[in-house]
Amino acid sequence: MNAETRSKPAPETKAIGTDVTQAFEDFHRTFASFRDTNDERLDQIETRLSADVVTEEKLARIDRALDDNKRRLDSMLIEKSRPQIGRSEAASADEREHKLAFTSYMRSGEAMGLKGLEATALSAGSGPDGGYLVPVPAEREILLRMADYSPIRTIASVRQISGAQLRKAFSFNGPASGWVAETDPRPQSATQQIADMHFPAFELYAMPAATQTLLDDSVVDIEQWIGEEISLAFATQEGTAFVNGTGINQPQGFMSVPNVAQASWAWGSLGYQVTGVSAAWPAANPSDVVIDLIYALKAGYRQKARFVMNRRTLSQVRTFKTSTGEYLWAPPSTIGGATTLMNFPMTEAEDMPDIAANSLSIAFGDFERGYLIVDRLGIRVLRDPYSAKPYVLFYSTKRVGGGVQDFDAIKLLKFGTA
Repeated sequence: MNAETRSKPAPETKAIGTDVTQAFEDFHRTFASFRDTNDERLDQIETRLSADVVTEEKLARIDRALDDNKRRLDSMLIEKSRPQIGRSEAASADEREHKLAFTSYMRSGEAMGLKGLEATALSAGSGPDGGYLVPVPAEREILLRMADYSPIRTIASVRQISGAQLRKAFSFNGPASGWVAETDPRPQSATQQIADMHFPAFELYAMPAATQTLLDDSVVDIEQWIGEEISLAFATQEGTAFVNGTGINQPQGFMSVPNVAQASWAWGSLGYQVTGVSAAWPAANPSDVVIDLIYALKAGYRQKARFVMNRRTLSQVRTFKTSTGEYLWAPPSTIGGATTLMNFPMTEAEDMPDIAANSLSIAFGDFERGYLIVDRLGIRVLRDPYSAKPYVLFYSTKRVGGGVQDFDAIKLLKFGTA
């Protein structure tokens, strides 16, 4: 924030309040300021063929303030709805026993209680992986927290598995169907095409450190502490992998599968539309390419479709208007609602590429049908008091995989000519 802004507060830089309602109102006021300033910029371009430098700088400043206000509002909403790890009031006797044994292991390294529990539980999540399972209620709440930080986990399908991978058959031209009489046989269609798809679960790890003083403090909820530490670390890593992962020792991101022009689309690749300009939007009617992207998706997928892009691409999209002067981007209409582009919800994913020559910077589709995340049951923790004395390390692992399951459900926008 510069000296001019501090000495003369403007609507766009008003400090966001601690109350969610106040923060929501501040966000809308900031957008109103953004809209007015962009209208002024467009009027200058129309009358002078270029915008005033001061207006451009003001718009950029408000755009940054709008991003900042949105992040703060999102953070407040997450904090308000965030579950308290390990604080379940309805825990069963077995769950309470597991919690006590786990806490004892974390604080002192005493593992006999956990060994006995896992030997008798025959849990699907148990296995020769090393370490001990985080209590089930805490695991469930860690995954809920991860959804807050990992944007693709929030919008994709999520399945839990007990083995090393999930295999599924997928009919990419639809299941065999037809009309028959009550007693007629139901033969399988000869034209039905089925893909055998598999989604292996890869090991994701985090290694938070604690002092012995922290572990000895009885007021500190150790289960809560480890859950908070690993949930953010896991979410950051998997958020990147779900977008750009190579599929080698990590999930395969939807941006790393082959892509082809929509006119040549075939199963196994994602189709894309082009802007017609390298590294840029068309100079005239840039929103037309967004409309082309929307209608490249089949009607059945558009019902639950959404846009995915990073905030730098979003900052350009915010300035687009219809021929009648309405903005294509709209702030959420209710607290906790989603921002929209042409009435479709938007998800910000910072791992999406910036706009550049031939970049695929915007994705649009039904990600619930298009992308699958698999979580193997069980989050494990191994206490290590030796490797980083005087600190105690907690080697924490979970197994997660992911990949595109319906290649027709997601389309991309390419900033190029072909």
